Amino acid sequence: MAQTPPTPQPITPPEPAATATVTRLEPVALEFTPDKLGRLTVPAGFQIKVMATGLGNARSLLVMPNGGIYLSRMKQGDVWYLKDVNGDGQIENVERKRVAQNMSSAHGLSVKDGKLYVAAEKTIWVMDIAANGSLSVPRIFADGFPDAGQHGARGMHWGPDGYLYAAFGSTNNDSRTPNPEEATMLRITPDGKSREIYASGLRHTIGFGWHPVTGALYGFDQGSDWHGDNIPPEEMNVIVRGQDYGWPFCFGDKNPDPYVNVSGIPGKVTKAAYCAGTRGSTLNYIAHAAAIDSVFYTGGQFPADYKNSMFVAYRGSWNRSEPSGYQIAHVSFDVNNQPTEITPFVSGFIYQDGDTWKQFGRVAGVAQYTDGSMLFTDDQSGVLYRVLYTGGQK
Repeated sequence: MAQTPPTPQPITPPEPAATATVTRLEPVALEFTPDKLGRLTVPAGFQIKVMATGLGNARSLLVMPNGGIYLSRMKQGDVWYLKDVNGDGQIENVERKRVAQNMSSAHGLSVKDGKLYVAAEKTIWVMDIAANGSLSVPRIFADGFPDAGQHGARGMHWGPDGYLYAAFGSTNNDSRTPNPEEATMLRITPDGKSREIYASGLRHTIGFGWHPVTGALYGFDQGSDWHGDNIPPEEMNVIVRGQDYGWPFCFGDKNPDPYVNVSGIPGKVTKAAYCAGTRGSTLNYIAHAAAIDSVFYTGGQFPADYKNSMFVAYRGSWNRSEPSGYQIAHVSFDVNNQPTEITPFVSGFIYQDGDTWKQFGRVAGVAQYTDGSMLFTDDQSGVLYRVLYTGGQK
């Protein structure tokens, strides 16, 4: 019996030409010195202090119930244990020790059942935690993840469902690649033996976490570079299993990116049609601000309005005519526990000196301390900062 030949799918029509004005602007990097602390601004009633210096490429933080702090250093490929043993608010050299090393691009940290997990470039390591903070010899928990490429920092957290969630960024700026695990969030079984692509189309989502009340998973994605000052915006997404968040073809609320070629779109559909089937962002922030980490605030040291809200570390731009980021931002949530806006919280790391932009801090990791204050790192000068509320009535 003769069969009707399939109808060939038409070639996707070309898009109109698009021209972007782009700028490479890397502010002059300055070392931290104590006098620069006065440049930093926080909301009324808050105070910012330096808890430690000389930490090197200080990235992710993990605070233990006993006040011990694990710190990953991406460039050095190691993990340190810090603890303010004498309670003076400072972590001196004698109160810090290296507890793991030789882990390429060590970044994300998470703990479960007395074990520390470290997300490195292509491997997730696991170590037993001793009472004094020391770690056992690292063992491979899961392996064979995508190459680092352009985005080697891995975000990782154990989820409330008992699975390990890890985000692996794209190896390039704005092109799809053959490895399906790139530009995704992965969900890994508790034994590390199998995993699934939980969500895709996420260029580089390092900071993420679950809302303490609703359980919704929120993540902060970095948009593509070299598309102009304001395209694409940085995104805050509700990350849902099985959803595609559009990168590299779409940004924000399913907007087609005019500067990405249509040739890589699967299925030979138009960019608009492809974007219509993706999931749009929940909130947007200034382009190129570069979110590195985030944390939900569940403590009681800050005023009640901050309870169950979120803090984000924006490391800062390098390809925008007026720099963005270089700050800790705050995500407000309404009475229904829905995010409403993103606003600066700790600012002042970047400033203009005549015609020259200068900066003295690239913020990276952010965490809640045991007393409810907030910690964050500067991976440029190796500073650990602490923000406390000192305004009296809350």
